[in-house]
Amino acid sequence: MTERYIDPKKRHEFVLLFDVKDGNPNGDPDAGNMPRVDPETMHGIVTDVAIKRKIRDYVATVLGKPIFIQSHTALNTIIFQVYQEIGVQLAATDLSEEEKENTVLMDWIALLEEKGVVLEEGRIIYTGEDVKDADIRKKFTEGLEEAGLKKQLEPMLRNIAKRLAQAAKNMKIDEQTRQKAQYALCQKYYDIRMFGAVMSTGLNAGQVRGPMQLTFSRSVDPVFPWDLTITRTAITKESDRRRKQTEMGRKPLIPYGLYRLHGFYNPFFGERTGVTEEDLADFWDALVHLFSFDHSAARGEMNVRGLYIFSHETAKGSAPAHKLFELVQVERRQEESPRSFNDYLLLGPVDEGEKDISIDHFPGVTITRLV
Repeated sequence: MTERYIDPKKRHEFVLLFDVKDGNPNGDPDAGNMPRVDPETMHGIVTDVAIKRKIRDYVATVLGKPIFIQSHTALNTIIFQVYQEIGVQLAATDLSEEEKENTVLMDWIALLEEKGVVLEEGRIIYTGEDVKDADIRKKFTEGLEEAGLKKQLEPMLRNIAKRLAQAAKNMKIDEQTRQKAQYALCQKYYDIRMFGAVMSTGLNAGQVRGPMQLTFSRSVDPVFPWDLTITRTAITKESDRRRKQTEMGRKPLIPYGLYRLHGFYNPFFGERTGVTEEDLADFWDALVHLFSFDHSAARGEMNVRGLYIFSHETAKGSAPAHKLFELVQVERRQEESPRSFNDYLLLGPVDEGEKDISIDHFPGVTITRLV
């Protein structure tokens, strides 16, 4: 029998507790990479996207599954490839020999990638949604005058745009085709199935709303952001090497912080994106080992201290999420500022490793503690 907490047809919520010691769990680039804090209460903050990044990295690196949000391939290229895989004939035109031999023209075309242009073996494929000659021409010729190339390239680019506009008339990307592309992307990429994605940046594949949503993580107590000065013996510039032997640097951190995150799984969205039992099991596995393969000097010691999963017997659910979250309590053992996890006491309703335990006063809800 399937354990309830990995059943994608059931509603789930969870509480994740993790801590950091002598590290920076999530630096703010707008504040010199200092640890993020609530300026009013000084509680530490870790964004949802920072946690999702670690989940994606675990799924890709440890579990070996493809993810959509990554840095190896442009997202527009991935969407374009999927449209090709499902057999959509995109607007395209072959370049003449004269056009291919014009290096200035080819260099300019290469710069048009962000505007939906793919250059493939002497052939231009247009992945944008514009189908009118004037609209495509505007994209192709924008910036020519500033670059001093208007006289040299505009006639050829106008001709290419006209050919692509003619080809675009035969391009059929209706809502049914877009849904087919979305389904293919969901099937292929784990993070789209779980978190959703915006896929309208180039060749429009619409937007998928993910079933798994996370809150910001907030520290249980206020934290103390600390900016340390460090030195190094490696000199960056040769001109500086003759006059100094060390260079100064900064290292922001907090001495200690215990953070709490809440998460929600929507089975109705999970059915749309095709989430499976394996996907949910992989997600809980990623949370358990969230920092095991993410160690760095900047983040210090980070460890998952508790993972409580509330699972309902139905898709609609049997209790309000906020009432279930209140069952997991964290208390300080002493008045002084906490400096380790031992300074806290967890008052959760189950012990580590207990699964599918029914909760008093909330019939239809079970709890699983994995950490």
